[in-house]
Amino acid sequence: MSMKRHLIPTQSLEQRLGIQAERLRKQARGTPPGVERQRLIRRARLAETGSQLSDWLRSPGLRAPT
Repeated sequence: MSMKRHLIPTQSLEQRLGIQAERLRKQARGTPPGVERQRLIRRARLAETGSQLSDWLRSPGLRAPT
């Protein structure tokens, strides 16, 4: 029987999403205008939004998002 390996993340979800957003934006800057570039920018925005939502959900008292 094979055992599944579970990796424990060394960075928070917010940090990982922020890094992913930076990487996607950098990749988009090197891509010519078009559908692929727009897709990369959209994915970066989604990663940033996910990071902000996760941060908001973890905050004490659930302050309104800014």
